[in-house]
Amino acid sequence: MVVKTQNKGRGVIGLHVGTDNVRLYFPKNISSIDLVLGHLQIQCGLKPDFWQDEPEIFDPRLCSWLESRHLIAKSSRASIPLAMIPAGENAFRLEPIRQDAHARARAKVDSERVA
Repeated sequence: MVVKTQNKGRGVIGLHVGTDNVRLYFPKNISSIDLVLGHLQIQCGLKPDFWQDEPEIFDPRLCSWLESRHLIAKSSRASIPLAMIPAGENAFRLEPIRQDAHARARAKVDSERVA
């Protein structure tokens, strides 16, 4: 799935997962997920609003990892797409994606919705 970085200001940076991805990949009975960030694995809690109107993940360790990989947009309004790949039960691997790969992935999702 494609997710995007989200900057809430004051050093609070996380992931915007999106409501479609939440419905497809996140059972409502879980309260946390594991994120695999390179060689690091962290557990991130999911707030109750995650399944309604705030499909976002924020964690200080995630923020530090994003910053260390320079995956923070220069503009606070801009976001950077990332691949969030299932890696086990309630676990996902987070990886940077190239812009052309993002365009191909989006086109594939759009074509599957039409079919």
